[in-house]
Amino acid sequence: MTTPGTPAPLSSAELAAQLRSLGVRTGDILLVHSSLRAVGPVRGGARGVVDSLLEVLGPDGTLVAYTQTPDNSDPSRWALTRGRTVPASEWARLRETLPAFDPARTPSYGVGVLPEEVRTRPGALRSDHPQSSFAALGPAAARITADHALNCHLGEESPLARLEELDARVLLLGVGYSVCTAFHLAEYRVPGLGSRDYGCAVADGSGRRWHRYRDVDFDTSDFPALGDAYEALPDFPVTRAPVGTADSRLFDLAPAVSFAAKWLTEHRPRRGPVE
Repeated sequence: MTTPGTPAPLSSAELAAQLRSLGVRTGDILLVHSSLRAVGPVRGGARGVVDSLLEVLGPDGTLVAYTQTPDNSDPSRWALTRGRTVPASEWARLRETLPAFDPARTPSYGVGVLPEEVRTRPGALRSDHPQSSFAALGPAAARITADHALNCHLGEESPLARLEELDARVLLLGVGYSVCTAFHLAEYRVPGLGSRDYGCAVADGSGRRWHRYRDVDFDTSDFPALGDAYEALPDFPVTRAPVGTADSRLFDLAPAVSFAAKWLTEHRPRRGPVE
């Protein structure tokens, strides 16, 4: 029974029809960022949404989700990554005790419920990065998730670069460009972009250890303006339509990354390393 004034839950068939109307095709390799709250009620919840996506993609398509774990981070940055501050006197102890990332068991953090539904599906594969992993279901999953370099969040040695090679598409399902991970791949191609130190707990053949590395200092503050600029191009590279109650967008990943690299190069000031 639905509450008066709220939409009736979408069935799997209705959701699949709306995804097809947006432009999702059989055989697509599709990177999805989503807000199921924005989509509205769907029969089966996250399971029903993933079922509909897989139905539309068919047996030759591959569904990909970002299963980040930024909570596995240096305690000095927990105000940003976990939303709480810990005293500096606790940092050393926490670096020694924070559980190591396990791609088979560590849940994603801060990306909603759909990535967890993808990650925990039978047959799903997940990349090995302890902070910026991706999970995938479908025939291209192994290629997409393999060889995610430990020192590369979202660059040339990450699943994003494999998705670019495979002519993947991006679905923003009820979310905006601020969460578009494809734009992070473009950041790696901006001359003079700043970098900073990262830390996380990892497990390897010798056991658990604290790993430090240096990578891009990411910044999403201008991603909405970047997305709006891309969407406004005269060749209409972005398809936009409602899915459920969610304003949703669909576009090809590779040309969006190419545009983003040029746009960011022109619009961002160059910065040195962040200490």
